[in-house]
Amino acid sequence: MARSPAFTISAIVVCFNEEERIEDCLKSLVWCDEIVVVDAFSSDRTPQICQRYAQRFVQRKWAGYRDQKAYAHSLATMDWVLLVDSDERVTDALQKEIAESLTKDNGDYSGYAIPRLVRYLDRWWWRGGWYPDYDVRLFRRDRATWGGLDPHEKIIVDGKVRRLRQPLHHFSYRSIDDHIQRINRFTSIPSVELRKSGGRWRLSDALGRPAVRFFRLYILKRGFMEGFAGFYVALTAAVYVFLKYAKLWELEIKEKRDDEPRQ
Repeated sequence: MARSPAFTISAIVVCFNEEERIEDCLKSLVWCDEIVVVDAFSSDRTPQICQRYAQRFVQRKWAGYRDQKAYAHSLATMDWVLLVDSDERVTDALQKEIAESLTKDNGDYSGYAIPRLVRYLDRWWWRGGWYPDYDVRLFRRDRATWGGLDPHEKIIVDGKVRRLRQPLHHFSYRSIDDHIQRINRFTSIPSVELRKSGGRWRLSDALGRPAVRFFRLYILKRGFMEGFAGFYVALTAAVYVFLKYAKLWELEIKEKRDDEPRQ
């Protein structure tokens, strides 16, 4: 699609062992002026695939979601940066909306929040709590910093942010097995971050927050309209919250044990 030369875009992607999905991601970014990929020393064909599409390809030891993406940001050279995960795709409609917005807004905004639409269990998740999940993904290169806690990093923009309408397509989980594995892995990270920041385990959090999450996704966000799939997604979301606090509880037990005088 032809677009105005008044703006330039660097797409940034971080990845590790994503040979099954990375090519579709990168193909959806070829319209950008530059593709920057930071690979965490993948052991599959990911590097070879990335080198066919990326103008800048760097391998770097994994440093966490926030730091790895911040490093990719530091490598970008264009005016604007578009952050896309390896399991996401930029649609033609979103590409068109980005180009039109950057042209018409005339620099009034420093960032754009983009909704994400999940594809999982053979359906698009318009209901059930995963949509629209707005997140700043397009931002001026020199007006953004990184915050948040792993694995939920956050782009902090100096200036106004506007929401776009067209979603990123997010192919979040390959299977239920992949989903469960990621819940286990991802709940370990925030429990450690919570403890580092002084967070403490409370029974009310471990019991109340999962129940609130389930009610929100299954009832308020109409997950029940997706049948058993909606029940499954709401339940696993509640389990995610429960495991995060259970692991925080375990960390406190280990700390107390380590602090006890050796006999």
